[in-house]
Amino acid sequence: MTTRVHKRFRELRPDLVPRQMTEGQASSVKVPCECIEKMPELRENPFRRRICEAFSRDGQGNLSFEDFLDALSVFSEQAPRDIKVFYAFKIYDFDQDGFIGHADLMSCLTTMTKNELSPEEHQQIADKVIEEADVDGDGKLSILEFEHVILRAPDFLSTFHIRI
Repeated sequence: MTTRVHKRFRELRPDLVPRQMTEGQASSVKVPCECIEKMPELRENPFRRRICEAFSRDGQGNLSFEDFLDALSVFSEQAPRDIKVFYAFKIYDFDQDGFIGHADLMSCLTTMTKNELSPEEHQQIADKVIEEADVDGDGKLSILEFEHVILRAPDFLSTFHIRI
């Protein structure tokens, strides 16, 4: 599988990614997020930029081969549920404070719906999510509260994947 994944990684930027990678290059050669976002598997995903940022060790969304492998591993059908939940949380935690707060939910809604809903509708939905999922009443979702909600979604595991 690694050979096939390397081929896909190299196709993203053949001028940047060597045909044969050394161990050092696997972590140092980085493909810009703009190239990764164009992959057919991500092109239509409204969270494609957040996916890059969640797996990027440089914090800018640029992925090394190791980062790319990590992402594909998490999005594989065989990845454990708790790993998928952890990365879904990381993708939705826009401000990266370790919680999904009101601002994160508003960002998620804007990302998903573009201009299809009014700001008032975004507000109502975010308020309702917090009201329903915030077990400890602190106004934000911890990873445990998020996991409790996400696991009630029957299609989460079947849709949180990418096939290469």
